[in-house]
Order: sequence, then C-alpha cells, then structure tokens
Amino acid sequence: MLRRDGFPGQRLHVLPRLLVDQALRRTPTSHLLVTDAGYFPRAANHGRSRPSGAGETIVIMCEEGGGWCELAGVKHDLGPNEFLVIPAGTPHSYAAAAAEPWSIWWLHLTGGDIGDLLAAVGLTAAAPTAPLADPLQAFALAESVCDALAHDETAASLTAAAGAAWHLLAQLAAERDARWVAREPIARVKDHLRDHLAAPVNLPALAALAGYSTSHFSARFRTATGFSVTEYVKRLRMAQARQLLLMTDRSVTEIAAAVGYPDPFYFSRHFTNVNGMNPREFRRRDRAERDTRPPA
Repeated sequence: MLRRDGFPGQRLHVLPRLLVDQALRRTPTSHLLVTDAGYFPRAANHGRSRPSGAGETIVIMCEEGGGWCELAGVKHDLGPNEFLVIPAGTPHSYAAAAAEPWSIWWLHLTGGDIGDLLAAVGLTAAAPTAPLADPLQAFALAESVCDALAHDETAASLTAAAGAAWHLLAQLAAERDARWVAREPIARVKDHLRDHLAAPVNLPALAALAGYSTSHFSARFRTATGFSVTEYVKRLRMAQARQLLLMTDRSVTEIAAAVGYPDPFYFSRHFTNVNGMNPREFRRRDRAERDTRPPA
C-alpha cells in the first residue's frame, strides 16, 4: 500500500481551504500562494494517484534516492538533485523507488502568476523533469517555505512563504539554460551520436554511456533535447544529408549510406518527412536558385 505521509522526520504543512480562499483574494498572495509544503525523508512506499490531477501545481525536488511520476501515460524517473513539475489539473501518479526511496521537498502552488512563472522555468507535462543546477540553494528555499508556514498562519507568514517560493521558481527559471550545460551525461551522448552518425542506434549502449538505466536515459534525453533519441538522430542525419546534397555530387544512394541508411528509399521517406521535399528535389531547387542568383 502506498502512503501519503507519516514518515519519520517529515515536515508537513497544509493550509485550510478557507484560509486559501482568503489569501487568494488579497495581494501579494493572490499572485503566488503556497497551499501545501513539506519534506519527506527516505519515504518508503510513498506515493499518490490523482486521476483528475491536483488543484495546484506541484513541484517535487529529490534530495536523494529516487522515484517516478507518470503523466499522460508516460513514466518519468526522478533521481537525486532533480526536480519535477506537475501542472495543475494534470492527471498523474507518482511513487518512491522500492530499492532506494526518495527524500523529497515538495510544494503545492497556485495564484495568478503561476502560469508565467512555470513558463519561465520551461518544464511541461510532456517534459516535466530537469536537474537542479544549485540543489543546496533550492532545498534551502523549500525549507524556508516550510519554516514560514510552520511559524503561524498570518498573512505575513503566508507572504514570507510565497516570497521564498517565488525566489525558488525564479532560480529554476534562471537555471533554464545552465541546466543543460550541467547535463554532462546527455552532452556526452550527443557528442557520441554526432561522431558515429551512420552507426545503428543502440539505446541500451547509449544509456550505459550516460550512466543511466534505459528508461531513465530516455526520459532525460527527451527533457534535454525535446526529441526522442531516434528522432534526434534522424534530424542529425538529415542535416548532414542536406550538406552533402548541397556541397557534393554524390548520388542519393551514396549519401543515404553515408548517414546511416542502407536503404535509399527509406532514407528518401525520412528526408521528405523532415524537409518537405525529396532529396533530388532539394538538390535541384538549390542549384536552380544558385543559377539565377546574380554575381556577388
């Protein structure tokens, strides 16, 4: 049986509904309000399932151990120093890993500005996880939220909690570009794919290169690039194919083989799908444009 709470050493703060309604009618908490927050250490058997989603956006930050979250039928792993965003109203379920259950800081957030703040953070239901570039600072801000809510339920304390939560979201938004730089295992895989463009895609081998399980690697790769591994490789290959079509006189069959397609007809279908025209038409159009271009 999954447990909602009750873990030794936990922190748990939940605002009553009446207080939430009042806080959402006054500034500044109408802009951002923390309705629930906590810390669950080594939360064995922790998990929730919300078929209709939650009324607030949920942010979960993993300190150690691991777990998973399923959104829109897709399962995403969450490991140490990573965070997860579950948009309000999104059906979901999540649970701590059985072998090494997570220790997590978590917040439920609502208010008029939450949409803009989450857009700045850059995570979505399709790509809901990312690494924390500065996990110690992020955990400290979550702790500040809990401290404010533990103090009392005055407007001042709710405002202090909202301020710490705003600071946390602002930090996560500021890290948006930097977090991809910190994602060295994925960067290493991307370099490998570019260096071995024509090689077959071996997902378990790529996951091993990154140091992840296959499922965890697939989720991390999609979050980092916006594509599945196979789609990412296809687009790399098509970019190289365009260069060869433009810069050489090699045949389509030769170019297909050079970028990892033994079957030129299969290559042509992929090329057309990505570029909106087949390889020969792409080459003819470029050469026609160059023939009509005035001299420099």
